[in-house]
Amino acid sequence: MNDATSQQLYRRALEVLPGGVNSPVRAMGSIGRDPIFIASASGCELTDADGNTYIDWISSWGPLICGHANPEIVAAVSEAAARGTSYGAATEGEVELAEAVCDRFASVEMLRMVNSGTEASLSAVRLARAVTGRERLIKFAGAYHGHVDGLLADAGSGLATQGIPASPGVPAAQAAATTVVPWNDREAVTAAVEAGEPPAAILLEPIPANMGLVPPEPGFIEHLRALADSSGALLVADEVISGFRVARGGAQELLGFGADLTIMGKVIGGGLPAAAYGGSRELMERVAPVGDVYQAGTLSGNPLAVAAGLTTLRLLDAAAYERIGALTDRLAAGMRGAIETAGAGERASVAAVPGLATLFMAPQPPRDFDGARACDTDAYGTLCRELLERGVYAPPAQFEAWFVSLAHDEAAIDRSCEALAEALPIALA
Repeated sequence: MNDATSQQLYRRALEVLPGGVNSPVRAMGSIGRDPIFIASASGCELTDADGNTYIDWISSWGPLICGHANPEIVAAVSEAAARGTSYGAATEGEVELAEAVCDRFASVEMLRMVNSGTEASLSAVRLARAVTGRERLIKFAGAYHGHVDGLLADAGSGLATQGIPASPGVPAAQAAATTVVPWNDREAVTAAVEAGEPPAAILLEPIPANMGLVPPEPGFIEHLRALADSSGALLVADEVISGFRVARGGAQELLGFGADLTIMGKVIGGGLPAAAYGGSRELMERVAPVGDVYQAGTLSGNPLAVAAGLTTLRLLDAAAYERIGALTDRLAAGMRGAIETAGAGERASVAAVPGLATLFMAPQPPRDFDGARACDTDAYGTLCRELLERGVYAPPAQFEAWFVSLAHDEAAIDRSCEALAEALPIALA
């Protein structure tokens, strides 16, 4: 694979960007190579600065559920930009997007738009603490809720990929106010709730995808809902990844539960920076200017991001979700077929839910973060390099998910799985 231009751009980037990237998940050091610089994208394909093309399975880490450069989304953003890129004032589009979200999430009666999942997490935690008058949070090992002080301990995603257990610069008091427990462990979370100061919130990814895809075991979410109710804590669902992806109403619809507060991002912005947090009217009316919990943002509800988000949600009708489910089933089946073809059943496995999949370099999909960390990450790194050579851009980290979009088709899935069947024996040699 010719990557001379990417290499040149990377050398330039190292002079002005830490590590040559603007987010650690874009670095490819964990798979033993330098990052690839992308020049353009269309549908389910990326084209890099050297002209190489790849079937893309990261979809900008989730937002592009309709694919790259979707014509309807591009048109909506272009039309919005022609009217003005930012006003610092209220717009009709913000109201329409909020109405569309509330229509999809039964637990959300009001929401506040922000610019990133991190900002939404920070704001939801602040609100939960204000409402309950408590400080302690309970989170799960391997869950990533943005780079919020106090939520970085035992986090997944980029921290897991980089081998960073927590982050310097986080005040000790912030870290001490967070209790980290294993995912899918009822006894551990029960003990954590009952020990010490009652928690302000139990914060969860209902379908974790930042330690790879590790769905909840039957009854686990219901157990968390009951614990939150009995302890007076708020159940805060981080649906930055699962929201609008796994179902019209996110993981809450798919799994059949309701959160007190919901954190949203990625798909809600349709590929532009946008996020939100929302809940009942009673809770959200604690937020300024009607309430006393302050949160603000110069670019929140940006008209370009709102236009992209609204168009994306309009495209996500019942047929779209049926299609995403069918494509995911085909991808998971193809991955399992590739594993069988490669004779790798004792060293690789697949987890999948609608719109998301992870190929784990382990005999069985893990049930928690310890299991995810026990996967053969060296073999996964070799696998990713081999897939790139075959024109498949898989997540360059064992702790991330493959994102299915409406732009993927059967041919792209079959080509990807054929490449996987070729690459697996090399990765496991």
